[in-house]
Amino acid sequence: MNIESSSSWLSRYLRHLSEERRCSPHTVDNYARDLQRLREAVGDDWGQVRVHHVRALVAKRHRQGAEGRTLQRLLSAIRGFFNFLVREGVVDANPAQDVRAPKAGRKLPGVLDVDQVSRLVTVPGDDALAVRDRAILELFYSSGLRLAELVGLDVTDVDLADRQLRVTGKGRKSRDLPVGRHAVAALNGWLALRADLAKPDEPALFVGHRGERLGARAVQARLSRHAVVQGLDRRVHPHLLRHSFASHLLESSGDLRAVQELLGHADISTTQVYTHLDYQHLARVYDAAHPRARRKPRS
Repeated sequence: MNIESSSSWLSRYLRHLSEERRCSPHTVDNYARDLQRLREAVGDDWGQVRVHHVRALVAKRHRQGAEGRTLQRLLSAIRGFFNFLVREGVVDANPAQDVRAPKAGRKLPGVLDVDQVSRLVTVPGDDALAVRDRAILELFYSSGLRLAELVGLDVTDVDLADRQLRVTGKGRKSRDLPVGRHAVAALNGWLALRADLAKPDEPALFVGHRGERLGARAVQARLSRHAVVQGLDRRVHPHLLRHSFASHLLESSGDLRAVQELLGHADISTTQVYTHLDYQHLARVYDAAHPRARRKPRS
């Protein structure tokens, strides 16, 4: 296999992730870096890659200080790429199929409390961009969207009369989600002004000052800016609002399956991380309220 064909197959796979699998730009960038490391280690002929090459790369990254989650992602990138090459008839087998990375400790996601969310979504101003940002923040928290899902929304995906929207998530899977009343009000406000910014043929629900679909990085920057303006003493990113949505909903309802469906998780084990957050909250309530949780001081 020559250099051009090697590079071409890598480009095709990354395009497959972006356009067919609908992976986020962040995921595609990470996979591209991981696969470039493999290419630098083994050369340009994918057909010559063997299991010992993959194990050697994982061991090297481990010696360099890469943690379990990073090594798992590296292997996931390689497995996915070679599954793609097998499907396309470029190679006969997947050399990473039976390679395992060290187990990673599961890091609990951070969350905002309800008061912090309320402060964050209180975006001052009545200009189009302020109204748009209020709608974005309310929708993130109302429906637990991923960043890629939010920026991918079209106007036709939203039905405010029925208070719901349709999103396309990972693997191009669609799901219908409810929209809370605060988010409905914010979206109505934005849709009343959207035509002042959007180009006539632009289908995107959220647009930037040039009238075109708002990009993921622009949303991240605006969210970070509003967090600073509202005096939140932590880094705020879109997934933090998704975590907060899930944690608050599970805390109130206790319905793990419903939270799984709303988040669009294929495996409930992914959702179960929020049960640990909920347990921490319950433990604090127990310690503060139960008569036998703590010894009372002697009078």
